[in-house]
Amino acid sequence: MAPIDVAIAGGHGQIGLRLGKLLAARGDRVRGLIRNPDQADDLRAVGVEPVVVDLEKSDPQAIAAAVATADAVVFAAGAGPGSGEARKATMDRDGAIKLIDAAKANGIERYLIVSSRGADATAHGDGFSAYVRAKGEADEAVRASGLQWTIVRPGALVDTVGTGRVDTSTGDGEIPRDDVAAMLVALLDAPATAGRTFLLVGGETPIDQAVAGIAAS
Repeated sequence: MAPIDVAIAGGHGQIGLRLGKLLAARGDRVRGLIRNPDQADDLRAVGVEPVVVDLEKSDPQAIAAAVATADAVVFAAGAGPGSGEARKATMDRDGAIKLIDAAKANGIERYLIVSSRGADATAHGDGFSAYVRAKGEADEAVRASGLQWTIVRPGALVDTVGTGRVDTSTGDGEIPRDDVAAMLVALLDAPATAGRTFLLVGGETPIDQAVAGIAAS
């Protein structure tokens, strides 16, 4: 398979950095979008090109320039634990929407987003409800974008070593971040998974077989 050019929003995040390392190791061009320039060396160490751009504050032209020439973009960014309701809206929701706009500005069709189990645009309240609401609103925007999107909704994320085996029938359970990253690589290689939304936890099905099942569904 020919190398691809991928831009990852949240390039220094726990999933984004793993994904970038996997893609770079097989010869793909990978850019990691980061807000903090102090993180650049961590990306370079795994073969990822750091691009400093703030999804919350940068103007649309700067975000579009950060992903220019990419074949695909991946939204793996997030406000993170402990963030307030406002930042969940400006990052988890609005950041994903700004990446949609940047993709469209560059004619990039493929868009993958790491969402969450329970994502629900109609959720009320603060705390975790604010998080799943922002994720749900982002997912709705992605579906309405006209892009070749795939929405991944993992269960509880853990740092145990990946097994390469997953379950896409439920969001109840845990999933190693290693396996989420490996799943994203497989999805990038499978354009027939565009237009699919699925749950993801650890399981018994090899990732390649799981992706084939998603494509056929």
